[in-house]
Amino acid sequence: MTAKEYITLKHAKTSKSIQKKLQTYDALDTSQLEYLLRRHDVKYITINDLNYPPLLKEIYDPPYILYYRGNIDLLKIHALSIVGSRNCTQYTRASLSSLLSELSNVVIVSGLAFGADEYAHKIAIDNQLPTIGILAFGHSIHYPKTTQHMRDVLDCHYLTLSEYPPETGIEKWRFVARNRIIAGLSKGVLVTEAEEKSGSLVTLEMAMDENRSAMCLPGNMTSKYSKGTNLRIQEGAKMVLSAQDILEEL
Repeated sequence: MTAKEYITLKHAKTSKSIQKKLQTYDALDTSQLEYLLRRHDVKYITINDLNYPPLLKEIYDPPYILYYRGNIDLLKIHALSIVGSRNCTQYTRASLSSLLSELSNVVIVSGLAFGADEYAHKIAIDNQLPTIGILAFGHSIHYPKTTQHMRDVLDCHYLTLSEYPPETGIEKWRFVARNRIIAGLSKGVLVTEAEEKSGSLVTLEMAMDENRSAMCLPGNMTSKYSKGTNLRIQEGAKMVLSAQDILEEL
């Protein structure tokens, strides 16, 4: 981080949230951070940069710095966030294959987790849709190992984002914090399958809190992986039966 960027960062907004973050940045060794960014081939933008996504600025607690690898211009494309159970069934895969094949001019955002996230990224690429992976740790780390190959593809050809410096490790609370970025980057969040208590539903609630579209796939009433989505539809989330349903929300 250059001295000019740091001064801009320190004197921009003065809300309590920003002040708290600036206290954290005060403790940063900026020389060490610049070294780590070069070492791990990671770049960054701040909330004051033109490339910072306008929708993300609108959320309650926007990340002040976004670290990234890949094509930052993907942030200029309208986004659809897709999340779901790590233990999703083939229903998620089949549904996304059908839906994404009929979409264009949209970037798919997800969290590079095992299960629904991985399907969302892979099926997007299979259908020539760009995709963005949101990390809950620094760029020198990856979890889970099963999605490492997909992560490598996104790093090289698409985009991965994190609000954390490169060597920031894994903490459970960071995955919850990551969800607000997934929700905040897009105009709508689609949940494919989710248990009654699921992190995917937390992301959906964050989207609703930010006045974004909440969408769910309806599922078999006997499947525990559709219980959460069916309940949310009953409570008012949009039921998605076709790509047109998504386009109407975006």
